Amino acid sequence: MKGLYLSVLFSVTGFAATASDALPEFSVCMDTQIAYYERDFGPAATMPQPQGFQNGPFDWVDYCGMVGIIACDFSDDPLACQRDLRASQDMLSIEILGGLPDPQAVAGQAGQWSDALYPQVWALAHGSSAGEDCAGSGEDAMQVWCEARQATNRLSLAITAWQVARYLNAADPAVEAGWAAVPPPLRPRERPDTKK
Repeated sequence: MKGLYLSVLFSVTGFAATASDALPEFSVCMDTQIAYYERDFGPAATMPQPQGFQNGPFDWVDYCGMVGIIACDFSDDPLACQRDLRASQDMLSIEILGGLPDPQAVAGQAGQWSDALYPQVWALAHGSSAGEDCAGSGEDAMQVWCEARQATNRLSLAITAWQVARYLNAADPAVEAGWAAVPPPLRPRERPDTKK
């Protein structure tokens, strides 16, 4: 399964599977994606009926989580790195959820679909697992990988709850809330030398 995720990520992103690739750190990847979200959120939030704006960060949180795992694979101690990644994601989830209002505090504020959605995603993000998600993973490497992936899933739920709270004007932007930072500027891609 891990190989499938790696091959899909490499093919989608164009990463070559070499240790010399410059992968962003998980936190930098998340800060960048949050900045993209906030950039799109501003104009969409002012429209009476936002068009083409999507809540639900599962694709980009998943992307950042996989980038983090791949970066760990190239580190000196991949298992310790993945354990640290899992802990970082869980701490970020706790920080996000700690800044969100109770559903009762925002009930009826928007008078629309988001009123019913927020309590549901809030409950999901605060919920507990039906069981050990990684039970039976076998070898230590697969167990640690599975736990890092499950942390990514938990983080996705926390960010979804934050997004709906943002839509309801009940949560601060991530940078103001303190759980994300302004991402570093993007470095232009080097153009291939076409003169031969």
